[in-house]
Amino acid sequence: MKRDYSKWCSVALITAIYVLAGVAGVLLFNVLTSNLSPLTALFLADVLATIIVWAFGLLYENVSVYDPYWSVFPPVAFLIWAFYTGAWTLPVILLLVASWYWGWRLTRNWAITFRGIAHEDWRYTKYRSQHPLVFHLINLFGLNMMPTLVVFAAMLPGLKIFDISFSSPLSPLNYCLLAIGFLVCIAAATIQLIADKQIHDFRAANPGKYCNVGLWKHGRHPNYFGEMSFWWGIWIMYAALNGIDCFIGGAIAMSAMFLCISIPLMEKRQLANKPGYAEYRKQTRMLI
Repeated sequence: MKRDYSKWCSVALITAIYVLAGVAGVLLFNVLTSNLSPLTALFLADVLATIIVWAFGLLYENVSVYDPYWSVFPPVAFLIWAFYTGAWTLPVILLLVASWYWGWRLTRNWAITFRGIAHEDWRYTKYRSQHPLVFHLINLFGLNMMPTLVVFAAMLPGLKIFDISFSSPLSPLNYCLLAIGFLVCIAAATIQLIADKQIHDFRAANPGKYCNVGLWKHGRHPNYFGEMSFWWGIWIMYAALNGIDCFIGGAIAMSAMFLCISIPLMEKRQLANKPGYAEYRKQTRMLI
């Protein structure tokens, strides 16, 4: 059902889809907590919400219906988790502030760049045209479910903060590391916010050219650098309370996804479509 609407009608439609997915996820969570651990129930609720968003993407023939999910689920899930656990300690409050600031920035950027329900991101269109026979499998498992799983893995250190924040009083070193993690999160989201403004302004004034001003002068992907750094900040906050353990895997998976998938895809497109990008690539570091 490839239909077009105005931008703001499309935003209202996406909002309604996400409210439906959220309500379904909450209902499933409430049902499952009687037999499963709350963390498992939250994960399955996340999967159900993703499937509902994916289904509407099929209905509207647009994988980009999933795009806001990345920035909406983590802050909402952290807030719901705070009410569910009743954990309103300092580490939890810092986590909520950081995640909502990050989520606001990323969702705001989506709203600015969103063209309407009929417009699909070039990456999805590329997969659709190059792999027509298996596209629906790529769509469900690669373009929708894989990011959900990676984000949930990266959220796990944050979710565990709710459990360990009831332990013995923090030492000065714990507080120092906690503050460092929080500041990394805030700095990461701020870098993304600045990078967004710079690239939007540049593209408006220089259509068809690659951005090489401001933060983009010093790194080819400051927005991706900020995104990876944010999740490392979450992990640092967790490590400040519980040390280094297997929960570092989420931040590693997040970085690997950007370094091995998102950045190579973007660079290949830029090299093909932006004259002079190859020289810029030689002269400018990937991240910092």
